[in-house]
Amino acid sequence: MKHQEFNRSKLIEKIRDTSAWDVIVIGGGASGLGVALDALSRGFKTILLEQVDFAKGTSSKATKLVHGGVRYLAQGDISLVKEALHERGLLQKNAPHLVKNQSFIIPNYSWFDGPFYTIGMKIYDLLAGKLSLGKSIHINKEETLNRISTLRPKGLYGGVVYQDGQFDDSRLALNVAQTCIQMGGVALNYVRVNNLTKDSDGRINGVIANDTETGEVFTIQGKAVINATGIFVDDILKMDRPEAKQMVRPSQGVHLVFDKSFLPGDDAIMIPKTDDGRVLFLVPWHNRVIVGTTDTPIDEHSLEPVALEQEIDFILKTAGRYLTKQPT
Repeated sequence: MKHQEFNRSKLIEKIRDTSAWDVIVIGGGASGLGVALDALSRGFKTILLEQVDFAKGTSSKATKLVHGGVRYLAQGDISLVKEALHERGLLQKNAPHLVKNQSFIIPNYSWFDGPFYTIGMKIYDLLAGKLSLGKSIHINKEETLNRISTLRPKGLYGGVVYQDGQFDDSRLALNVAQTCIQMGGVALNYVRVNNLTKDSDGRINGVIANDTETGEVFTIQGKAVINATGIFVDDILKMDRPEAKQMVRPSQGVHLVFDKSFLPGDDAIMIPKTDDGRVLFLVPWHNRVIVGTTDTPIDEHSLEPVALEQEIDFILKTAGRYLTKQPT
């Protein structure tokens, strides 16, 4: 990619020179960037505006996994898992510089876990079809401990190894933004939408936004305005109808980052069931280990969410049941 593709002054100039757009996308996360790329690929004149960094929110605060949704398999949502596995395979083919094959081990602390999860993961492989990342296998206790030396040996029967995808979410978002610009669109961050404009019939026909770096204000006209702002979706809706009811109840997922010694080797761990039924992942990432996630309802959204003590305790307590080396 050429550096000038993200030339801010040229993109700003393009806003000034364009009287109307086909599509205005508010929000520069995975959803907004994906929508913008899709619109551009269909020939629509498209502009995307993000109030801070691209992928600032959920799109960069994930478990760094591109997976088919193992937990949904247990819930019987086969169609969702099949679609997600298909998309996982396509993403690896289309962006091999961002997506890699990651091996996971499900530790078995019950004799029933071995056959149960082996069968489940074989179904997972089958649903992936030709885009499968590798076959799932059952391994004995000795091999499980050889691969993950910090696992608690007491009560361990073995493990189930399966393959899933790991990716760099922020880099993917930036690559999509670059592609949007290459295709003739505008993708700008640090441009905040403050209001919507309407025509004489009361239909939304654009946005009023300001460049938070310079203070310049733009009135941008468009045939369609798409709200892809994630947890901020209601803020935009209220610009249209101040009396609109809240659509989204925000929640947050927390990840803790530990030293690599906490989980030596190349394998990740998937804990399929915690006290409250959630799945917990322990995943190697840039010579560190990411452990998460939680799902805690909160009252107010924020650009800088803070981990709650109860979430930290939940992760430490759950991980501590499986590992001999305790995080500090």
